[in-house]
Amino acid sequence: MTGKPKRAALYVRVSTDGQTVDNQRLALEAVCEQRGWQVVQVYADNGISGAKGRKQRPGLNALLKDASRGRFNVVLAWALDRLGRSLLDLLDTLSELETVGVALVLHQQAIDTTTAAGRMFFQVTGAFAEFERAMIRSRVKAGLERAKARGVRLGRPRTGAKVEAVIRARLARGDGIKKVAKALGVGNGTVARIKVAMAI
Repeated sequence: MTGKPKRAALYVRVSTDGQTVDNQRLALEAVCEQRGWQVVQVYADNGISGAKGRKQRPGLNALLKDASRGRFNVVLAWALDRLGRSLLDLLDTLSELETVGVALVLHQQAIDTTTAAGRMFFQVTGAFAEFERAMIRSRVKAGLERAKARGVRLGRPRTGAKVEAVIRARLARGDGIKKVAKALGVGNGTVARIKVAMAI
């Protein structure tokens, strides 16, 4: 291997607290040692389901943030399902890594985007992701059109006259938008709209 050794990040995850990430970590460290790659960080999510999104997985969230900061140039995970079980979340993760020039190695599936075959897999996966997003948009649009055709009113229901009167009274006495919204169980936008109307 020529040039600088790759800086690798390991991502390990188990779904329950009774499991351990040690076996995954040891196997991935062995891969790095075999290839001459330097492990710079291990990111772990213990007892967190792969169905959870990035925001509910602190280890994955930290990994993606550090990837954008250039802390490493390759990520290793034990298997595809360690990264995620939701197709769209998984494809978003793959896309985010590609955008910042970070390769991905999935040990069990022998997927390696540092190789031509691995990059081809990534591109095909990305094409499927784009197709899936287009299908979702199409289904949502069709659903909205069906609802409109049936006379369904879309969006939040309008606030009743009595509630609007209370909102005006509270605003008039100097209560803030958030305070009024919380007290009456309405959205901040509803209160802000009424406040603007009062000023006209």
